[in-house]
Amino acid sequence: MTPDHTDHSAWMDAFFASYYERRPVNATFIGVHDTDDRLPDFSEEGLGDALADARDLLSRSDAAGESLTAMETIDARLARGFLKTQEWELESTHFEHGNPSLYTGEAIFGVLGLFLTDFAPLAQRVDSATARMNAVPDLLAQARANVRRSPSEWTQRAIRECDGALALFTEGVDALVAEHAIASHRFVTSATKAAEAFADHRAYLEAELLPRSTNQHACGAEALGCYLEHGHFLPQSAEEIVRDAESEMAEAEAYLAEHAVDFGASSAPEVLASLSDSHPHADEYEASYPAAWDEVRRISEQNELLTWPDFPIRYTPRPEWTRKAAPYLYFLFYRSPAAYNRPEVHDYLIAPLPEAETTEFLRSNNHGVIKLNHVVHHGGIGHHVQNWHAFRAQSRVGQIAAVDCASRIAMFCGGTMAEGWACYATDLAAEFGALTPHERYAEVHSRIRMAARTVVDVRLHLGELTLEEAATYYEARAGMSSSAAHGEAVKNSMFPGAAIMYLMGTDAIHMLRREMMKREGSDFELRRFHDTFLSYGSIPVSLIAEDMKSKADHAE
Repeated sequence: MTPDHTDHSAWMDAFFASYYERRPVNATFIGVHDTDDRLPDFSEEGLGDALADARDLLSRSDAAGESLTAMETIDARLARGFLKTQEWELESTHFEHGNPSLYTGEAIFGVLGLFLTDFAPLAQRVDSATARMNAVPDLLAQARANVRRSPSEWTQRAIRECDGALALFTEGVDALVAEHAIASHRFVTSATKAAEAFADHRAYLEAELLPRSTNQHACGAEALGCYLEHGHFLPQSAEEIVRDAESEMAEAEAYLAEHAVDFGASSAPEVLASLSDSHPHADEYEASYPAAWDEVRRISEQNELLTWPDFPIRYTPRPEWTRKAAPYLYFLFYRSPAAYNRPEVHDYLIAPLPEAETTEFLRSNNHGVIKLNHVVHHGGIGHHVQNWHAFRAQSRVGQIAAVDCASRIAMFCGGTMAEGWACYATDLAAEFGALTPHERYAEVHSRIRMAARTVVDVRLHLGELTLEEAATYYEARAGMSSSAAHGEAVKNSMFPGAAIMYLMGTDAIHMLRREMMKREGSDFELRRFHDTFLSYGSIPVSLIAEDMKSKADHAE
C-alpha cells in the first residue's frame, strides 16, 4: 500500500521521538529540552531497547510512494539510512561496546551543553545539570560493563577526557558558581560526586582497560560500505573514492611545488610557515575576528554570492570556567547553534589571549587562520550561514543533522553538506577576492589534507593501513606534525566514513554548480543557485544534486 502524508508524518514523528529519547545529550544541543535532566542509557537493557526500536522503525517504514513530496521522500530515505547505520553501531564493538571515549564525552558534554548558551533560565539549567551530574557514576559504570577491550589510543583519549572532567567538575564548577552567583548547594555537591566518579573511572581505564588493548581499529568493508551508501548516499565505490582523492592530492602537490617560487621560497613548507608572520598585535587580537567577518560579509554581499542571514556572531573569549578543561576535550570554537530554541546572537568561543608569551600564540592565530578558519569556514560563509539556511529547511532531518553534539554531528548524513559547504566556502572566498595570495596558496595545501583524510579514512577501515601507517602517511603527504598526524589517525579510526565528507562534499558542490551553469547558460545566477542549494538543509549533497537536476529536467 502506498503511504500517504499522514502515514509518513506519523512515522517521522516516531523516528524523532525515538531519536531524542535515546540521545538526550544530542537533544539538548539540538534545542529539544524535554530530557535535559538525563544522560543516555547505555546499560545492556537500554542498548537492547535502542536496537529493538531501530529495527521496529525500519520494519514499519515502507518505501516512499507517489503521494509523498520530493522532500518527504528524501527524509524517509535519510531516516531509514540512519537506522541502518545504527543497527551496525549498536551491534559492533566500535561504539558503545568498544569505545570508552563515547561515555566520557556524553557525561561531560551533557553538563557543558547546558551552560554554553542561555537557552533557558539559569535555575532551570542548574537543576538539569545537577541531575545529569548525579547520573555520571551510573553512565561510567555502564562503560566499564560494556567495554571489555579497546584500542589503547581510544582508551588514552578517554583518560584525557577524564582529566578534562576533573578540571571541569572542580575548578570549572567553582568558577561557574562564582560567575553566575549560583546558590545551589546540591549543584556543588553533585559536581563533587561527578568528579569522584571520574577519578575512579580514570584509575580503572589506566590500570585495567589499557592493559587489555586491541589493535582492531578498522570497521571493515561491509560497515564502511553501509556508511557510504546509507549515510553519505555516495554513488562512488570506496576504491573510486581513493583513486580520485589520490589524483587530486598529486595535482595539488604539483601546484604547490611549482608556485612556491612566486613567494620567493624554495618549497611549500617555507611558504606556509611565512603565513605566521602576518598576525594581529596583542591589542588588536580580539577585534581582528569581527573585522575579518565584516570584510568577508561585505565581499559576499557586493558580489551577490548568497543570502547572508541576520544572525549575528559574537566573537568572545572562551568562558573562564571552561578554560582548564577545554584542552582535554572535544571543545569547539564554533559549535553549531541549536536548531530550535536558540539565542538571537551566537557566541563563537575564541582562544583567550595569554597573559604572557603572546608572540607564538599570535603567530599561531595569525590573520590567515582567523580569516580562513574562524570566519570563512566556521563563523561566516561556511558553517554559520549554512546552519541558518538549514534551520529553515523543509527537510526535518536537514534541520538538525549537522548540529554538533558530544563527539560528532547529530546525524551522519549531514556531513557532506556541512563540511563540504564550509570547504567550498573557502574556494568561493578565493574566487571573489577575499583571500590574499598567501591564503589562496594555503588553501591548496588544505586540499591536500582533505584528500589525505579521504584516503586514510577508506584505507584504514578496509584494513589496508594500520594506525601507525596512517599517521606516517599524514606526515609524509599532508605535512602534519607527528602529534597532529597521530591525533588525526585516531579520530579517523573512531568515526568510520567521517573524514570522507570534506572532499566528497566539496567536489560534489563544484560539480553541481558546473552542471547547473551548463544547463542554465546565461540565465544562471550564483546567488539563486547557492540559496536554492542551501535551502535543502544538512542532507547529503548527492541527494540535493539529484533533486535539483530532476527539477531542472522537468522545467525544460
